[in-house]
Amino acid sequence: MTTGQTPLTMQDAILTLQNYWSANGCMITQPLNTEVGAGTANPSTALRVIGPEPWSVAYVEPSVRPDDSRYGENPNRLQTHTQFQVILKPDPGNPQELYLGSLRALGVDLTAHDIRFVEDNWASPALGAWGLGWEVWLDGMEITQFTYFQQVGGVSLNPVSVEITYGLERILMNLQGVSHFKDIVYAPGITYGEVFGQNEYEMSRYYLDDADVDTNHRLFEAYAAEARRLLDLELPVPAYLYVLKCSHTFNVLDARGAISTTERAKSFSLMRGLTHESAKLWAQRRTDLGHPLGVTPDPAPAVRAALPAMSRPETLLFEIGLEELPYADVVTTTEAVRESITGKLAATRLKHGNITVMATPRRVVVTVEAVQPREADTEKTVRGPKAAAAYKEGAPTQALLGFARSQGVQPEAVRTVQVKGVEYVAVTREEPGRPAPEVLSDLLSEVVSGLRASRNMRWSDPNLSFSRPVRWLLALLGRTPLPVTVSALVSGTTTRVHRTAADPVVQVTTAEGYSHFLRMHGIVLEREVRLDAVVRGAERLAVEAGGRIDAEAQAGLIDEITDILEFPHPVLGSFEERYLDLPASVLTTVMRKHQRYLPVLAADDRLMPYFITFANGACDDDVVRAGNEAVLRARYEDAAFFWRADLKVAPAEFRGRLDQLTFEDRLGTVADRATRIAALALELASAAGLPEDTLATVRRAGELAKFDLASQMVVEFSGLAGVMAEEYARRAGEPEAVARALAEMEMPRAAGGALPTSEAGAILSLADRFDLVTGMFVIGAVPTGSSDPYGVRRAAIGLVNVLRAAPATAGLAVTDGLRAAAARYAAQGIEVPAERLTEAAELIARRYEQQLVDAGHEHRLVQAVRVWADRPAQGDRVLAALERHVDSEEFTALVAALQRVVRILPEEPAKDADRTLLTAPAELALAEATDSVRQTLQGQEDDLTALVQASAPLVTAIDAFFEGVLVMDPDLEVRAARLTLLSDVARLVNDTLQWSAL
Repeated sequence: MTTGQTPLTMQDAILTLQNYWSANGCMITQPLNTEVGAGTANPSTALRVIGPEPWSVAYVEPSVRPDDSRYGENPNRLQTHTQFQVILKPDPGNPQELYLGSLRALGVDLTAHDIRFVEDNWASPALGAWGLGWEVWLDGMEITQFTYFQQVGGVSLNPVSVEITYGLERILMNLQGVSHFKDIVYAPGITYGEVFGQNEYEMSRYYLDDADVDTNHRLFEAYAAEARRLLDLELPVPAYLYVLKCSHTFNVLDARGAISTTERAKSFSLMRGLTHESAKLWAQRRTDLGHPLGVTPDPAPAVRAALPAMSRPETLLFEIGLEELPYADVVTTTEAVRESITGKLAATRLKHGNITVMATPRRVVVTVEAVQPREADTEKTVRGPKAAAAYKEGAPTQALLGFARSQGVQPEAVRTVQVKGVEYVAVTREEPGRPAPEVLSDLLSEVVSGLRASRNMRWSDPNLSFSRPVRWLLALLGRTPLPVTVSALVSGTTTRVHRTAADPVVQVTTAEGYSHFLRMHGIVLEREVRLDAVVRGAERLAVEAGGRIDAEAQAGLIDEITDILEFPHPVLGSFEERYLDLPASVLTTVMRKHQRYLPVLAADDRLMPYFITFANGACDDDVVRAGNEAVLRARYEDAAFFWRADLKVAPAEFRGRLDQLTFEDRLGTVADRATRIAALALELASAAGLPEDTLATVRRAGELAKFDLASQMVVEFSGLAGVMAEEYARRAGEPEAVARALAEMEMPRAAGGALPTSEAGAILSLADRFDLVTGMFVIGAVPTGSSDPYGVRRAAIGLVNVLRAAPATAGLAVTDGLRAAAARYAAQGIEVPAERLTEAAELIARRYEQQLVDAGHEHRLVQAVRVWADRPAQGDRVLAALERHVDSEEFTALVAALQRVVRILPEEPAKDADRTLLTAPAELALAEATDSVRQTLQGQEDDLTALVQASAPLVTAIDAFFEGVLVMDPDLEVRAARLTLLSDVARLVNDTLQWSAL
């Protein structure tokens, strides 16, 4: 309980929300009379958001999700949970504030709790729908989904609707201070468990254990056929209702594990197509009816006020106010705005001082110091026709008269200028500088309208598009307001601080000291200060708990926390020690991935039963701690549920289920991929000459490859792939070496991640990545620019890292691995064009080259050893030798001599010629020196040091050859013989380095 008032019962909460939203313009309707997975699927949302008619509605929706069945045991997960759905169409401009008002109405003390809007990019494949928005967290627990719909049924939406979907059970658990949904007081004297506990158990039994698969397959087909028939009759509403029946039946089959890869893709395609047709037919029907509810008008464009005068240099302050940005967009938007402002100002003549751009999730702030009152005046010369064409016998021609007229001057005002020796007529006029307010107002408008992110959305303003809505603009020149208009937005002199503040909108009177002004309102503008506050706050609380945080290992998470908060406030929480019986990797993954918690470690790196979370600003620490602890408890109960269920299934059985998982439609199932990896790993292990015991480990690990992808734990936490394979294999009695190899197959997980330490693990890691890279190049899924959805670049980097680091794999060549992988695809009936393998090898070579450059090696030396990209470990050895010898006299002489050889040889290899024509002493000496070096290097042809040590006689012979012999002899046969001799020299060293790079 979080207030001094008696907490609401669940039925009170429903009535309160109905009254609140009714008072805010929503019509209250009833839930749908068929199963839906969310209130979104109700036609009051899914169909009504389509088209131009306004529509604001609120309703309760029992939401049925068979896959969330937990027999009533999990505190938060139910197969049927209660949503309260709100649709605001069009976006009213302040939906977050309206939403927070509803929480106050429910009795949530916003000043005590930590309310957070956390990025959520929502999509429904079956509905062909997507939108951008947030999960709303109440002390770490997701209580609401908040989405700006962009598309439904494949139809783009205009106007955009706001969807607010409350999870009532979770909100009531917090309000009533209970830790399990069964304990929620539903009505006076009766609990949720007493009303629905039996339903939860029996429906879970049905969905997970007893639903008849054949019957539900027949129902799916019948419902789809009926939807198709109703569409043919042009009845979109009943057709769509049968699509919903299809969707629920599919979910039942999915919970029973009865959906194959092919069926999944086919079913989604069928449901998406039927929904799309229903949506289009609905929109057409509403058009035919003349849109009975009216048409939503576009917002009127803002009108810019009169621009102020400016008499002295001033500081510009410009703030772009936003709804919460995704954390990744905070830094990228900062850089983009800095680049835009800097470039646009540079294109003007307005003098100014330093430009500073900083951002938080809710604002991007630009300050420009010492902005001058106006641009400098300048002269502008406009060139006209050539002088020869401008005058005829001294009189102006029509060409001159037309030019003068176009420039608004008399012909007498035209003068001549010379450009590259040619005379032209021209007009030079004074161009006075524009006042700074005019320059800046236009420029800042362009900056806002040009905002873009990796994923963009629309909201109530149809002319703007960005990662999240732009809600306010603040613009000041010193103490003077600067009018800026962008579509329907107009700048003002206020900013918005924490929504929970007594005055969430505050007046700003000056551009000076804005960072300090925000700090006084509990907002830290400087990213580096927020970052430092996160690290120091976490370290302080960890020490209080007797532990520490690993800031280096958690650097990515710390960056994320920094960019989702405006004022990081640390809170220490704990969990029951019994959960430490679960694998530590599971516990920390739940903390990091789902909750953004920092784990606390003991001195020996063991996980302690503590975590550190961060609230956004001041709060009641005890309230926030209790809420987050309850959330983590439920998360761990879920993990324990998966853990217990998975331990009942043997690894081999999981491996057999992989044929139900799609790898890529054109490349087969995950089972197909695992089979290819197993065969490829054995081939690589044999090629590497590994001992029989290692081959046995590779063979057994290959038989189980990827089995954990079918486990419930990895389905829920995909980042634990490999980690859970090791845990489950070990507990199933597999040899330790096999369990470890299964884990190491997934390494490295990132560009600089840990590498396999066992030979079997390294081989399986390579097989995994060779299969991925080859397959993606086969289907044309090649990385382009910043797009690499299948992680091909990451796989290529992993290949290079393993080949460089694992001694057992040093002799394996990239091209051999790609060809072996291609052979496995060919055995599956998938053609692999040779040019695709060449492109894949080049991608890997570029990754190797980039790694060497990033490590600080000299560029020309990197280019010289690029010939070893096919065997990176050998390339490393050659580079090390090259760096030792590159400045020595012997090596310098060798390079100079070989350059003479390379430069004279034709691009086409010389045909073998009559070597008996080589009779001159210099020719014979070079042939003898070449043979001598070849014999010396036998067995160590790739040893650069050996070549340098043996090169002196060869260098002497090359120099003597060029001084004593005319290579390009007029006698073509003699010329050919001499070129053949030089080709022998080049072949002797070509495989060692790319000499031309030196």
